[in-house]
Amino acid sequence: MTTAIGQDALDTLFTGARSHNGWHDEPVADELLRRLYGLLRMGPTSANCSPARFVFVRTQEGKRRLAPALSKGNLEKTMAAPVTVIAAWDTAFYDKLPALFPHADARSWFTGSPAAAHETAFRNGTLQAAYLILAARGLGLDAGPMSGFDKALVDQAFLAGTTWTTNFLINLGHGDSAKVFGRLPRLGFDEACVLA
Repeated sequence: MTTAIGQDALDTLFTGARSHNGWHDEPVADELLRRLYGLLRMGPTSANCSPARFVFVRTQEGKRRLAPALSKGNLEKTMAAPVTVIAAWDTAFYDKLPALFPHADARSWFTGSPAAAHETAFRNGTLQAAYLILAARGLGLDAGPMSGFDKALVDQAFLAGTTWTTNFLINLGHGDSAKVFGRLPRLGFDEACVLA
């Protein structure tokens, strides 16, 4: 049985957390990124398919390669972030299923249906990228997920020759609270939910 976490933890993960646009000049250690992945990989995916793949862009050379793909509004904050994660998904994720889901021939569920493979990979890869944001917050990092980039350029610069493709980007580091925008409204329960 799962035990509820306390309000402080809920604040860290949700109610007190913000999407960050500015960053302090404090590096994020590679070991922390390994811990981050160690946490996010434990989140559920359908048939344990685990299609998400992550490129942690943390060097000046990596940022130089990423810059041409960024929209004008995302360039400065991304160059300032200690890490920018390319949250991607593997179009051939099913090749890992014999190891990840060994009690059935799960690979065959997807090799004959490109549409099912795409839907499964995109859905579950997005889910895993959301786990990354929550895991980052749980480890004391701030996150700034974003669109506003040229996907084809990112794929060309970082994923060429692989079966990976970009979903979205996430800046990581220690956020500058002075650069956080005011919190925008959220839909109420009755606007977004139905009890059936």
